[in-house]
Parts: sequence; structure tokens; C-alpha cells
Amino acid sequence: MREEYVKWYSPNLSKDIEMLVFGDRGYPVLVFPTTMGRYHESKDFHLIDSVKWFVDEGLVQIFCPDSIDSYSWYNKSIHPADKVKNHIWYDKMIQEEIVEKVRWNTGTGKVAVSGASFGGYHASNFAFRHPDLVSHMFSMSGAFDIKSFLNGYYDDNVYFNNPADFLPGMNNDELHKMKIILGTSDADICKEDNFHLSHLLNQKGVEHWLDCRANRKHDWTTWREMFPHYLSMI
Repeated sequence: MREEYVKWYSPNLSKDIEMLVFGDRGYPVLVFPTTMGRYHESKDFHLIDSVKWFVDEGLVQIFCPDSIDSYSWYNKSIHPADKVKNHIWYDKMIQEEIVEKVRWNTGTGKVAVSGASFGGYHASNFAFRHPDLVSHMFSMSGAFDIKSFLNGYYDDNVYFNNPADFLPGMNNDELHKMKIILGTSDADICKEDNFHLSHLLNQKGVEHWLDCRANRKHDWTTWREMFPHYLSMI
């Protein structure tokens, strides 16, 4: 499996960003790391190995960017308003410095996004904020409400980066074209978050698959089972 390490200076974040890319062709798939995870996390925990066949066959090309959670949601030394602003810069980095460069690798002009645990938040937030850029959203044991990080602070920036809040008010036809999978399990600590997001999607008439698996935990073993199944649907 072809693997490439990429590092560049991000003008949006004013810092270096690192990323691993697996494969040299195929449908572009972004995989966000879990809480404060690094760009190599999905490789380290063998999530990439679980989809090796798809990469080797040239069906997908996987992009694993770094997170900046320690500068945004998990940064306890700054004001909550600045946590959200830092995340918005991260969103711009993903959009302008990665997605815009790879979305025309195939004819759709779109990418797939995925992530496990807090990576599921990143995947859903980016997908729902930019439905014109995202064709598939695969969340695995994700949570979709970030208000608990903000100590009661709330403004428009919070609203538009909190899928549990802004999704009901969305009015974009591209959302109805997106293939959405919410992966969870009966023992998942984020199970209720997934059922709630599914309810919001149902209220909007947005087709999706709420995949609740039995006898599975909030863990990499579950996500290594889910990820190849989901990629097979691209």
C-alpha cells in the first residue's frame, strides 16, 4: 500500500500541518482523528489496514490530516469564543488546503469524510457545513454537540459549528444527495447522540443509515469492522 507523508505551512492556521496519504488514485476520503489525535493515529490503530484492499485496488485514496483539538475545543487556557474561532480556522484549512486540491481527483467534485469518536464530530460538522463538497459522511461512534466544551458560552459561531443545533435549520438540496451513515452500537457511550442526530435527519426527510451494532464497544475493534463496510458503499 502506497503511503506518503506530507507537511506544509498552513496560512489559515499559521502553523505546520502534517498528513498521511494512502494510495495514489481513487475516490478521495478524509479520515479525521479521534480526540486530540495525530495524523498517524488511523495507521497506528490499523484502521487503514482494515481497508487496504480498497486502497490497493485504486478505489479510494485516503487522506489523514492532523487535528488541532488541543488549540480549540480542548484548550482550557483560552476563552470559549476563541476555541470556536480556532476551530473555524481548522475548517477553512481542511476546505481550502486539502479538499479543494483533491475533490476533482474523480469526476464528482466532492469528497467523502469519515471519523471515529470525536473524529465523527469533525466529519459531520464539515459535511453538513459544506454539503456541496461532500458526497459521503461516515461517522463511527461520533458525538455531535460541542456545547459541553464551552462553559455555557454561546454565539453564532457556536451555532454554526454544532450540528445538533444548525442541522434542523439547514435548507440545502445537496444535503439530500449526501450518503450518510451513523455507526454506533448498543454499548457505545455515544449511542444516544447518534439516535438523536438520526431523529433530526428523519425530521428533515434526509435519507441515512443508522447502523447500531450489537455487542460492540466504543473502540477501534468496532471501527475497524465498520470502516471497510462503509467504504464498500462509495
